[in-house]
Amino acid sequence: MNSRASGSSGCASRAFDRLHPTVQRWVYRRGWRTLHEIQELAVEPILNGDDCIVAAPTAGGKTEAAFLPVCSAIASAPTPSVQALYISPLKALINDQYRRMEELAEDLGLPVFPWHGDVAGSQKQRFLAKPGGILMITPESLESLFVNRGTRMKGLFSGLSYVLVDELHAFIGMERGKQLQCLMHRLELVIRRRVSRIGLSATLGDMGLAAEFLRPGGDREAVRLIVSTSAVSDIVAQLRGYRVSEPEGQPPAALTSRPGQACSSQGGSLAPVVEHLFEVLRGTHNLVFANSRSRVEAYADALRHLSDATRVPNEFVPHHGSLSKEIREDAEVRLQDTSRPCTAVCTSTLELGIDVGDIECVAQIGPPPSVAAVRQRLGRSGRRGGRPAQLRMYVQEPEITPETHPQDMIRAQLVQSVAMLRLLGRGWCELPRPNQLHLSTLVQQVLSMIAQFGGVRAGDAYGALCRSGPFAAVSPTIFADLLRCLGEKDMITQSVDEALLLGSAGERIVNHYSFYSAFLTPEEFRIECKGVMLGSLPVDTCLEPGGYLIFAGRRWVVDEVDDKHKVVYVQPAEGGVIPHFGGTGGVVADQVREEMRLVYEVEHEYPYLDEGARDLLDEGRREYREIGLAGRGVLPWGASVLLFPWVGDRALNTLTMLLAGRSLCACRAGVGIEVQRCNVAKAARHLHALAEAGLQDPLEVARRVKNKRTEKYHWCLSDELLTADYASSSVDAAGAARAVENLMASL
Repeated sequence: MNSRASGSSGCASRAFDRLHPTVQRWVYRRGWRTLHEIQELAVEPILNGDDCIVAAPTAGGKTEAAFLPVCSAIASAPTPSVQALYISPLKALINDQYRRMEELAEDLGLPVFPWHGDVAGSQKQRFLAKPGGILMITPESLESLFVNRGTRMKGLFSGLSYVLVDELHAFIGMERGKQLQCLMHRLELVIRRRVSRIGLSATLGDMGLAAEFLRPGGDREAVRLIVSTSAVSDIVAQLRGYRVSEPEGQPPAALTSRPGQACSSQGGSLAPVVEHLFEVLRGTHNLVFANSRSRVEAYADALRHLSDATRVPNEFVPHHGSLSKEIREDAEVRLQDTSRPCTAVCTSTLELGIDVGDIECVAQIGPPPSVAAVRQRLGRSGRRGGRPAQLRMYVQEPEITPETHPQDMIRAQLVQSVAMLRLLGRGWCELPRPNQLHLSTLVQQVLSMIAQFGGVRAGDAYGALCRSGPFAAVSPTIFADLLRCLGEKDMITQSVDEALLLGSAGERIVNHYSFYSAFLTPEEFRIECKGVMLGSLPVDTCLEPGGYLIFAGRRWVVDEVDDKHKVVYVQPAEGGVIPHFGGTGGVVADQVREEMRLVYEVEHEYPYLDEGARDLLDEGRREYREIGLAGRGVLPWGASVLLFPWVGDRALNTLTMLLAGRSLCACRAGVGIEVQRCNVAKAARHLHALAEAGLQDPLEVARRVKNKRTEKYHWCLSDELLTADYASSSVDAAGAARAVENLMASL
């Protein structure tokens, strides 16, 4: 951290003088010459009890900026209840922060309690017997306290002064984030007073939006934005491009290998990227983001195989959410161990703020899911010693043949990566979609409130959750319809005095541990080898005795499948198949597609491209012009028409639905739309008709979608409520209208 230096001389400043004497001594023992800028700025508003967002790059001192004044405040006025509630998206991050703050809390005589699914029951009982100090918890575990300790919540939190939310940006726009907002609001309702909220975040493009998330419905201006003005570490970036016989995005099930072979994807070989990663990353600590769990396994296996083939120790380990806690923690420990090099091939599991030590380089395989993601990932590198952050990006594009689709001819993956780097350099990142209903999470919160109090009146539930709570977009009519749906599903019932109670189905759901999460957790097989759990796989994975599997970066043969207990027993093997884990990629924003068009049309050179990437960009620009995309967005292609309006995924999907609603065979084709069995004149007539019709009703668009059940409690909702929820989250009628306008202008 930039604020640390040798020696113990003078941290004296007005902000420092306001800290508790024991906190001051703790700072001196660390040899800090000054408080970091962000720490200086945070002391006064936090001690004053203001709502605050503390935003700085990774390793910029956010944790200390919040905890130093919070610990000073609560140590000066101890109470026999929780005084500071720290909420984290990750159990591992709680463990990490607990280790960091344990010594300071002990010096102050403040108890610190970690609480999540991996914490022993005896530790939790000690907290319940004598609550106090700081409680570190996940949203899911806080939900379980409301459900199982509802009558004790007021006593447990009566002295609460601060709620700290770590990695605030990871919650914004998510179902889990809506759950978090609701839990913070319900806490204030229980203790009947406002509590200071402190969000710790990476710097976002719109900090006002983060303020609205932290205190929904409140005055944005009342939330103090404490944003570091320190320059982000210099970035050293390289984007490498490769031609392969098949595109990188092969179906995961196609990733196979025979004994003694590295994993390949039916001609779309991983070898060029693997060989370069092996060459430049060995001997240091790095993170390689591979975008999906299937790709993590493929690259980890190939890198292990190359290590074995060259007879050197394997330094490459996988890390993703389907691996067991022990395997993930082993990878984290290896990253923190400076005595031996380690590179983790990972998904977004290592994107957030858990301390992974001194990372030399961040690698990204394929376009990142978002600009915000690559920004967060890049913050893991260049954290110490004033070194620049290093980013290596790898993009594979297919060789062009007579059958190659124009989406691949214009090298869209490479151009998207360039566009994202351009936006990253300008400090832009994606914003969440406003005014979503989040009805699935509202179902969960209604059930949770009933469990908390043993029953609740409908008007009180609406007032707490919607009128004054975070579900402000939900009208009384929608809420009443939702309650009727829950009654029809036996999720709730109503007593003679009109109180809402749990129905028999609701009781079964609330009493199951899976209730506490707002997101869908599919049923899974446990993967075991000789009594050691390796992780889990979705139950729809095809696993049969004698079959091969690549998992946890190693190769296995399936010995037995226990369908009753959902366990797959495996033994080490030579061959393997990459399993399909499910999941989807990110949603590409309008600004990214607009930036892509600029990359095609403005002949700018990018010094961070290697020779292969420069050749692919030149080729993509040439094909862009030759197939007629310069100035045109409607192109004939065989018996089809291709539409390129250069808008984001939501707008593209909405326009696709509108065209399908006009009996056209329309489907997404990468950055555009393909309309089969259609010519330009016919497409123009339909586009003109859409333009004449004007802005479409999002509900009417959503009604045409067949499978709208994407969230955990969507099965509870009527088709009309499901339509409203889908329209609020996935339909972009204004973007589709803009897409039609762009296409019409190019005809």
